[in-house]
Amino acid sequence: MLVTLQTKSIIVASQAEVWSRVTHPDGINYELAPVMRMTVPKELRGKTVRDVELGQHICRSWFLLFGLIPFEYDDIVIAEREHGRRFKETSSMLSIRAWEHERTLQPVPRGTEITDRVTFELRRPFSAIPGMSSLVANILSGLFRHRHRRLEHWFASRSSGRPDTMSGKRGNNRS
Repeated sequence: MLVTLQTKSIIVASQAEVWSRVTHPDGINYELAPVMRMTVPKELRGKTVRDVELGQHICRSWFLLFGLIPFEYDDIVIAEREHGRRFKETSSMLSIRAWEHERTLQPVPRGTEITDRVTFELRRPFSAIPGMSSLVANILSGLFRHRHRRLEHWFASRSSGRPDTMSGKRGNNRS
């Protein structure tokens, strides 16, 4: 059963600034923290969505619960990209047969609207468990709301010069 969910937020920053942050491994892992992080192979460190070949398997990235315990992997493929505006990842995971994540940025008067649209289908035996798709959808909805809050916080701390209490770094530091 295919399940689709969507999360939208307004980030008070330019589309270029948001794109730079959300397509870099450091930015992605900041969004996921402290719940989890994704591993990045050495050859991809410092690269962004712009630097990868479309439609090709990029790598297997492990999700580490609290940054320590491997619990899932993502065989990442970037299928589509409009630099500065959107990308679509079509991948598979250990527990998810089909995963499609499209992230779109749109300029709005107060900054940038970010939209994450995720469609997934669980693998067997998970797909055979009644209610499992709904449970996973609820977990993923919560995770993407968390990611958006982290992005909002990151940009707010940069513009204010206040300490970033979520990372221990001071605002205006670009990490």
